[in-house]
Amino acid sequence: MKIVVAGTGYVGLVTGACHSEVGHYVTCVDIDQSKVEKMKKGISPIYEPGLDELLKKNHDAGRLDFTVDYKSAYKDADVVFIGVGTPEREDGSANLDYVFNVCAQIAENVEKDCLVVVKSTVPIGTNDKVEEFLQENAKNNVHIEVASNPEFLAQGTAVVDTLYAKRIVIGVESTNAENVLREVYERYNQPIVVTNRRSAEMIKYASNDFLALKISFMNEIANFCEIVGADVEDVAKGMSFDPRIGDKFLKAGIGYGGSCFPKDTKALHWLANDNGYELKTIKATIEVNQNQKYKLFRLAKQRFETLKGLKVAVLGLTFKPGTDDLREAPSIPNVRRLLDEGAEVVAYDPVGMDNFKRIFPSEIKYVNTPEETLKDADLAFIFTEWDEIKSLDLSVYANLMKTPIIFDGRNCYKITDTEKSQVEYHSVGRKAILNIK
Repeated sequence: MKIVVAGTGYVGLVTGACHSEVGHYVTCVDIDQSKVEKMKKGISPIYEPGLDELLKKNHDAGRLDFTVDYKSAYKDADVVFIGVGTPEREDGSANLDYVFNVCAQIAENVEKDCLVVVKSTVPIGTNDKVEEFLQENAKNNVHIEVASNPEFLAQGTAVVDTLYAKRIVIGVESTNAENVLREVYERYNQPIVVTNRRSAEMIKYASNDFLALKISFMNEIANFCEIVGADVEDVAKGMSFDPRIGDKFLKAGIGYGGSCFPKDTKALHWLANDNGYELKTIKATIEVNQNQKYKLFRLAKQRFETLKGLKVAVLGLTFKPGTDDLREAPSIPNVRRLLDEGAEVVAYDPVGMDNFKRIFPSEIKYVNTPEETLKDADLAFIFTEWDEIKSLDLSVYANLMKTPIIFDGRNCYKITDTEKSQVEYHSVGRKAILNIK
């Protein structure tokens, strides 16, 4: 079985690498020749733990290849996975241009019957439109079917999430499509959920949006905990023992970011409105998250009469640990606000600084260690809970900062530890401790 994967972003590249890892022969198609050459050498264009090793191992073994020659790749493919991006448009709807650009290439060049599998996150009903497009535009006398196979990977753990998936969802409209995908995933030995295409598309959105809702719910509870004197971490622990709730996504903070939750909540909300229905819970999820991003900034504004001229240490830039992705990262709007206030910003992130420099090339100072970031700072923001940041002893803040005042958006430190330290510590959903003397 010849498998071709269109797109070498998070979804496409991880899909291709993992399919080759379980023994399939895979060709990944991209439009950038220099990028292709790097991937052949085992150099991933994205930061994802374990991915470089998979690329090199399976390319050297002859199971994984990369090309810009889409015509040859699609010509005799048995299965084509579409794993290109579906970024949000200005109105919140999903942009499907990349998906249909690939479809046009497939229709033009495929010369044998094949199954096209949409791996990208797409609005409900898109797979139907893709199949209609392919069948209407196929240049050769071939039969093309379409299946939905949404991904459930998380950045930072994408390889593990794919190779050891909790479930594999396939949406099909024929026994043949189901059998082909069962053969593709047979070696994964994971539970397979078979449904129709529209249900598969909805499973993806419903899953992501439910997790986003859970995060926003806990952030709302955290904010109220501060008002009534409760501790959100104790509340979350008490909730977690209920098997109906579980212990995942109960951590309070400054909101979610990344390439999935923000985009998928907006896309489903837009799609519902476009069909004359309002998903009130999803609307609230989006609003709460947007407001939560600025929680630390508002706390700092309350604490200081003005931020103008203050040296601000920013620890962590990416939307979460384990990735260099800055999409919807809370650090970005907060740094903008700090600059607008006239603050001097010094930033550190173990992998995200190069990407951040594309947004703020010269407006802020970048340093190579957390300690350099904190030196002589008037206050510190923690936006990402990297191990390098969580492992910093609170005495480091006290010794290096001009005034050791911490605004921790990820609750990296225990309140009991801050009580023993010489820092002023503000977190989310917990009592602020004032210890500066």
